[in-house]
Amino acid sequence: MSQYKHDLTIVWGDCDEAGIVFYPNFFYWFDSAYQGFLRSKGLSLRDLQSRYQAVTPLVDVGANFRSPITYEDVVTIEAEIGEWAERRLRLNYTVKCGERLVATGHELRAWAQVVGPGRLKGAAIPEEFKALLSR
Repeated sequence: MSQYKHDLTIVWGDCDEAGIVFYPNFFYWFDSAYQGFLRSKGLSLRDLQSRYQAVTPLVDVGANFRSPITYEDVVTIEAEIGEWAERRLRLNYTVKCGERLVATGHELRAWAQVVGPGRLKGAAIPEEFKALLSR
């Protein structure tokens, strides 16, 4: 499977009062890694809307936290497609600080056609999109 990696340095605003990264930031980083993954394949969220008239809303997300990270740690977030279904894709995430496993997580994203203002309808993921993300 195709993989995307992104390094980031923890900033003060990422941390709670104890100086440990506040857990919701992981979900923001997962989403950012997904967007980076798309860009690494020549796509963006706007491209999905204009090219496919589709979006990829989250239908499930989760994380397992293994080890804390703190201010100025440098972490690597790895994203890969874990599974394709007819109307959904699962992305798996791994967060490491050096060789130390910090967290694992996932996002389950639906493929939805935009059918009107604020209205979506589930649809099959185009083979072209699967091929782009799988190379």
